[in-house]
Amino acid sequence: MQDNQIQISMTENFDPLENALAERVNGIIKQEYLDCYQVETIQEATLLLEGVVKLYNQERPHMSIGNLTPEEIHQTNQKTERLWKNYYLKNRTPVNPLQD
Repeated sequence: MQDNQIQISMTENFDPLENALAERVNGIIKQEYLDCYQVETIQEATLLLEGVVKLYNQERPHMSIGNLTPEEIHQTNQKTERLWKNYYLKNRTPVNPLQD
């Protein structure tokens, strides 16, 4: 990447838990959208990522926000119930040991 003047973005301590939300979004984008593409240039990558981010924010329903899109939540200023689990809490007591 350095040969192509691409800067690497990292957290301060190189710990993905420092920015878990960004790590999650990046993982979804890579797995669901980018794994099936091969790009040759920065311009191709930029166009592809612009389209993928638009799809992710405007068309893809998210289970964690009631199967709405992030854009729908943002435009309507809705407060969402937290529907996701935090697996990184220390010393947590499972609510349902069969599920958690």
